[in-house]
Amino acid sequence: MAFDIEMIKKVYENIPAKVDAAREKVGRPLTLSEKILFAHLHEDQPLENFGRAKDYVNFSPDRVAMQDATAQMALLQFMQAGRPKVAVPSTVHCDHLIQARDGAEEDLPRAKSESKEVFDFLASVSNKYGIGFWKPGAGIIHQVVLENYAFPGGMMIGTDSHTVNAGGLGMVAIGVGGADACDVMAGLPWELKWPKLIGVHLKGKLNGWTAPKDIILKVSGILTVKGGTGAIVEYFGEGAESLSCTGKGTICNMGAEIGATNSNFPYDEAMERYLRATDRNDVADAANNVKNYLKADPEVYADPEKYFDQIVEIDLDKLEPYLNGPFTPDLATPISEMKTTAEKNGWPLKVEWGLIGSCTNSSYEDLSRAASIAEQAVTKGLKTNADFGINPGSEQVRFTADRDGLLHIFEELDAKIFTNACGPCIGMWARVGAEKQEKNTIVHSFNRNFAKRADGNPNTYAFVASPEIVAALAIAGDLGFNPLTDTLTNNKGEQVKFDAPKGDELPTKGFAVDDPGYQAPAADGSGVSVVVAPDSNRLQLLEPFAPWEGTDLKGLKLLIKAKGKCTTDHISMAGPWLKFRGHLDNISNNMLIGAVNAFNGQTDSVKNELTGEYDHVPATQRAYKAAGIGSIVVGDENYGEGSSREHAAMEPRHLGVRAVLVKSFARIHETNLKKQGMLGLTFADKADYDKIQEDDIVDILGLTEFAPNKPLTIVLHHKDGSTDTFSVNHTYNAQQIEWFKAGGALNIIRKMHAN
Repeated sequence: MAFDIEMIKKVYENIPAKVDAAREKVGRPLTLSEKILFAHLHEDQPLENFGRAKDYVNFSPDRVAMQDATAQMALLQFMQAGRPKVAVPSTVHCDHLIQARDGAEEDLPRAKSESKEVFDFLASVSNKYGIGFWKPGAGIIHQVVLENYAFPGGMMIGTDSHTVNAGGLGMVAIGVGGADACDVMAGLPWELKWPKLIGVHLKGKLNGWTAPKDIILKVSGILTVKGGTGAIVEYFGEGAESLSCTGKGTICNMGAEIGATNSNFPYDEAMERYLRATDRNDVADAANNVKNYLKADPEVYADPEKYFDQIVEIDLDKLEPYLNGPFTPDLATPISEMKTTAEKNGWPLKVEWGLIGSCTNSSYEDLSRAASIAEQAVTKGLKTNADFGINPGSEQVRFTADRDGLLHIFEELDAKIFTNACGPCIGMWARVGAEKQEKNTIVHSFNRNFAKRADGNPNTYAFVASPEIVAALAIAGDLGFNPLTDTLTNNKGEQVKFDAPKGDELPTKGFAVDDPGYQAPAADGSGVSVVVAPDSNRLQLLEPFAPWEGTDLKGLKLLIKAKGKCTTDHISMAGPWLKFRGHLDNISNNMLIGAVNAFNGQTDSVKNELTGEYDHVPATQRAYKAAGIGSIVVGDENYGEGSSREHAAMEPRHLGVRAVLVKSFARIHETNLKKQGMLGLTFADKADYDKIQEDDIVDILGLTEFAPNKPLTIVLHHKDGSTDTFSVNHTYNAQQIEWFKAGGALNIIRKMHAN
């Protein structure tokens, strides 16, 4: 039986009437995304024909999911909200704070010891406030959510950008910052700008070496890392129906890499099979009763151009495997062209590591297809020419894969079986030799491949591929190897060729697990104490941010003018910094240390205008804060791409940065800035970016008349005494302006519950 089944049944009871009313209101057929959005309007939100990419709308999500790194800050904020219990079903999953080094048997106990304080804090907060807690080793949040909580037609938010993974089971699931999660857990409406809609029509059927991962790698190449910003991507067609549920999850998961708010698929037989295989017959039965409401109206599929803002068509019969990278997940290269492309660009052809897992590709089906390649290597007399690592997605997947002999096959090729956790995907990888910063290539089935992300080495060229392609390239040890056409020399000197991979969509013997790793909360948490040691370097209780002083902001120092890609990894690195995710002051020492300074081309080197010397970015900002001087950060396109981590907004806020001015924002990061009482501004004329000089003093004018759709004014005071003045835009609505004035959304929540 599923968790929270009564809540799910209630959603299904209400969907028909809400969707029918919405269809009548807008006067046309509805897409799946629209049906789910309309069915989750907050009770105080009037039903309207909302403008796409225009109207802010309030919703009531069904549940909240948090991983251990982001849950710390989310729950520290929730503790200030004044509620005795969360208002909606919520869970915490311990998957980020486990470093991959020696293998699960050694890595997991070490992580439990090193992060005991944090795990104990999360467990006690969960116990007190009615939150389900998944222990370290239970699995990666998005795989565990898919197995236990996701349901067709539901709406979920999660404090991780890859929350979108649940779209593979027909949800509108959206990555947010902890402040948004805090709102929903506190019983408040959750706000989102009504999204645009991108339809992806999948024709044909995957065959041979192609996998669901290749679909999203292809889509990423088409739409780029910002092509899905402000949009939901909805997949449909015969090709969509032919995919497994976990394969659909893979595609939705990497929708985060194109900036999509969510990606989803209509409810079908593959989803029903997965629900029943994961012991959720009750959900499948309830979904079947309203299945026509869990897919778009027939008219949408018959004439999609009328209902979507953009249509992408992909013929799966003709699709070939892709390798995306290096350094960005949208640089898509068909495997047949990789050797030539790599040689042309000087990418290292020798593959040093092959890594399978992450929240994107760690299902039973993924492991079984990769294992079929590994098994061929063993039987055909091949060995791996690269190191090989596996991260199963959950304890249920690991236990079942072990029972069925899949893990043994990998171990025959000397693969390391890491913990059921994120590991190398998020930089939690103690890779031997990475500190030498040598130029090298790795291939993995993860979702992101930004510089330094996996191992901290800026010279690691990381390429994203399906698990079966990763297995083949790890065995070949050659980035230019094409398993569809090429042969390898075995231990007898013979030329052998791989057969196409095979795998099971679901385990033929069913899933099994001894201990899934779940801890239910106390029925009454009033007697549970949550203790944070005052001298802890891992956890720190939050102090409210100061409200706006009621004046224009003048005399701001320019902290940094960032050039080029500036993701949340650049603004607030993960890896070894994850240990400080619950301590705002300590983690602020990584603020913007990965951003490239436009004036010297260096990272973590900016001019301190108080001394005239170059220093670390956090140290410079701390000097400004100590002197009572505000500052501004300037950035390039798609600023804040990547993770949902709100630390990238909270750290500048904590250290005294007053505004972030960029050419364009990634959706989640812009929202996070707003939630924390920061100014997130965009150039009205992107060419004005070039007017900003290193020694500028900056004024922001118009704040005393701050209003929706009303531009503000920037005045640059240059060192030579000249000035430049130009307009900047913002997307703040009336409520978000109140967040700014109050010093952050949490200050308003606190005041509401205090009254």
